[in-house]
Amino acid sequence: MPRHHDTGLPRDAADEKSVLTGFLAHLRGAVAAKAAGVPDPAAREPGVPSGTSLLGLVRHLTHVERHYLLGEAVRDWPATFRPREQDTAEDVLAAYREAVARADAVIDTWSDLDRPAPVPAGRRSAPSRRWLLVHMIEETGRHAGHADILRERIDGCTGR
Repeated sequence: MPRHHDTGLPRDAADEKSVLTGFLAHLRGAVAAKAAGVPDPAAREPGVPSGTSLLGLVRHLTHVERHYLLGEAVRDWPATFRPREQDTAEDVLAAYREAVARADAVIDTWSDLDRPAPVPAGRRSAPSRRWLLVHMIEETGRHAGHADILRERIDGCTGR
């Protein structure tokens, strides 16, 4: 896929699917980059009064990928933001990357974005593939911004 030399984003002349998946890949990469190399205690430390941590954000986004693109049920969305005691930063990041790879394999089979996406677990109908890609961009982008702030609070690291 053609990319801008500075941003890693798809060119504006790319086809619709390439633009959407390119932006999603860019945001996923930003989330993974923010979580990479952060020691476990700092990664799980809540950075805001709500209790959100960098590790919790990545864990939540793993569940989002699995739910919407792989059809896995999520019984307790708020719990997806809380790392389990046995979770390490390395394991959570590896699970996210694995979920993204599996989700990309599903998306790669799509040729018509007007068709229904996979039916999320517990739902009777599915949105269009286009809607789902835009939703994934929105969800990942929102939490990528949160990850930026949390990482900056941990060690001052800013930027992608």
